[in-house]
Amino acid sequence: MKDTLRQSANLFSVLIALAVNVLASTLPLNGQNTGEISDRFPVYFVPTGYVFAIWSVIFIGWIAFAIYQFQPSQKESPRLRRLGYLFALSGLANAGWLFCWHYNQFGLSVLVMLLLLGLLIASYLRLDVNRLPVSAAERWSVDIPISVYLGWITVATVANITAWLYLIEWNGFGISDPAWAVIMLVVASVLGVAMAITRRDAGYLSVMVWAFIGIAVKQTSAPMVVNTAWIAAALMAGLIVYSLIRRTRSG
Repeated sequence: MKDTLRQSANLFSVLIALAVNVLASTLPLNGQNTGEISDRFPVYFVPTGYVFAIWSVIFIGWIAFAIYQFQPSQKESPRLRRLGYLFALSGLANAGWLFCWHYNQFGLSVLVMLLLLGLLIASYLRLDVNRLPVSAAERWSVDIPISVYLGWITVATVANITAWLYLIEWNGFGISDPAWAVIMLVVASVLGVAMAITRRDAGYLSVMVWAFIGIAVKQTSAPMVVNTAWIAAALMAGLIVYSLIRRTRSG
């Protein structure tokens, strides 16, 4: 009974999150488009518009996970039992963030985004992504969707916090906005290096490449940011190759 409840919670969470994401764009919620709200904040750690198409990939990952984990053969999976309700809660957090963002509750949106990031990190660790041998079906339905989702929410969290800091007119300790963007790119790159060394996670790194190129394309008015973003993207691309080679040799 507990396993059925967990499987159902994951499925319904995906349905709710998908519905809210669709409504956010089609209604849109509070008469505002998600990207239009983002464009109000002239911050430098935000990629150009086409980059947000990654949500289509994330949505497909959600659906793949929901279907895979709902199969009778996965009902008593020890790995999915360890995951518990973390994924289901992440779907609710995602939907909650959209309401905060669209109704201009930007400070609250930061807290919800941090909650979402924490749930995804916990999910990633409980599933022990890229460290346990799994079937191809499980890799594409569980590991890769979680990796891609975590990668994007890592980027989105930084962008969300940066937008909120702009809103409250934080002076950045006297450091210029472009310089802060460079610092954030360096920090994100360090996370990418860590993921390559410890997890060989090409999915997570691919999101970094996608986001960093998007930042370089958008922030043409800040050459320092553009150059750093291109260098970071090249580094992440190299780490993808490294990760794939290491995975091939080890497995």
